[in-house]
Amino acid sequence: MTELPGRLAIVRMDGELPAREDVGTVFDELDHQLACQVYLWALPAVSYAQWKTQHYDVFGATSSDLVRYLSYRDRLGLITANATTPYILNFFDLAETGPLVIELPAGPTAGGVSDFWQRETGALGEMGPDKGEGGRTLVLAPGVDVPDGVPSDIRVMHSTGVNIMFGFRTLDPDPARAEALVEAVRIYPYAERDDPRPTRIVSPDGRAWTGDQPGGLDYWRLLHAFYQSEVVDERDRFYLAMLKQLGIEKGKPFAPDERLQRILTEASAAGELMAKANTFAKRFDQGTYWPDRRWEQAIVLDNSAQRGDGYDELLERASWFYEAVSFSEAMKSRTPGVGQAYLGAYTDGAGDWLDGGAEYTLHVPADVPAKLFWSATVYDAATRCLIDTDQQRGDRGSRDAELQVNADGSVDLLFGPTAPAEGESNWVKTIPGRHWFSYFRFYGPLEGYFDRSWVLGDIVRVAR
Repeated sequence: MTELPGRLAIVRMDGELPAREDVGTVFDELDHQLACQVYLWALPAVSYAQWKTQHYDVFGATSSDLVRYLSYRDRLGLITANATTPYILNFFDLAETGPLVIELPAGPTAGGVSDFWQRETGALGEMGPDKGEGGRTLVLAPGVDVPDGVPSDIRVMHSTGVNIMFGFRTLDPDPARAEALVEAVRIYPYAERDDPRPTRIVSPDGRAWTGDQPGGLDYWRLLHAFYQSEVVDERDRFYLAMLKQLGIEKGKPFAPDERLQRILTEASAAGELMAKANTFAKRFDQGTYWPDRRWEQAIVLDNSAQRGDGYDELLERASWFYEAVSFSEAMKSRTPGVGQAYLGAYTDGAGDWLDGGAEYTLHVPADVPAKLFWSATVYDAATRCLIDTDQQRGDRGSRDAELQVNADGSVDLLFGPTAPAEGESNWVKTIPGRHWFSYFRFYGPLEGYFDRSWVLGDIVRVAR
């Protein structure tokens, strides 16, 4: 070999072997590549770990509390939040709490529990076994037996991870009844069942926060902290070997030397660039949703377990959990009238990135196949969060009382940095110098979505 490829081109050769003095350069490249792959693998766990720090360190929540995201500003740190439905949730370490009891009241709620790999452990509320009748659920960490004497009316849920998220939303449109449902939810350690402490509802209260994965060494610090209390999946053992090479081991402090700090810092930047390409320019087999449109299925995971046909969905998982948080089977509905469906537009109709300094339109044909409602939402490409402008509005949809509807039932949405002369109630403001992308959500998708007979227009750049 006379020439080495890419980043290894600087390595000098001594015949068929690298020069002894350049072996360190080869190992630097090896560790860089390991770190890039670990970055992609760890995205869902670091995302939840970051979000948990915001709950506990910024909002002052504890393991007895739930955090409610109600206003637009509350949600600005939440990756690809919908701008319509309140979120109520928190994160828990079952090694600290022990078996955890969740009490849901009877009524229209939808919720569930997931581990930090964002695999759904189980649904609660109308989509769960209680079918909206409420009741108590006992969540157990892996390997933990059901305690003696558990009442028969308590459902038992075995988590796939020690670290979990519990979240739910109310489905009652009446604000007073919805508030009563939220106030009736309780969460507490099973050991405190005879006299459980009150469950507080905590709010961000306008405090600045960020739920997107951090860069630099902070990414690796969060991953190290998460790993200390988490069980090891058999499928992840090779990645744990990579972690060891990168100075991340269970029971040992994370103290990278100067060389490793440099490699990890560079790899977090390179890994994120790979994540952006993997998310915003998806190259999975699914292609676009319609052959002559740019819209794609945003969720490329086949199922919540992240298991494909003959492989685990590593890059599909990295794609979704870089641009979003949480996944349940209901979010990728296969049944008309049930759950949700998400389409993503990352470019305009010409295939160019969506530019916050340009003007665009989106034509939404009449009779959108959504049983409940539909919405189109704008997200900042850098943060993947709701766009933050003085308009404090990131979406338009069928629930908007002021939405202007054309005579034929269709709707034309407008996106751009300046308000239009007409149709301002259909407009979402964007930010010059920043790219954006959009989700089109179908709540209760109907047959016209599944058979693709109803076709959404592309986002088209226009001159005003």
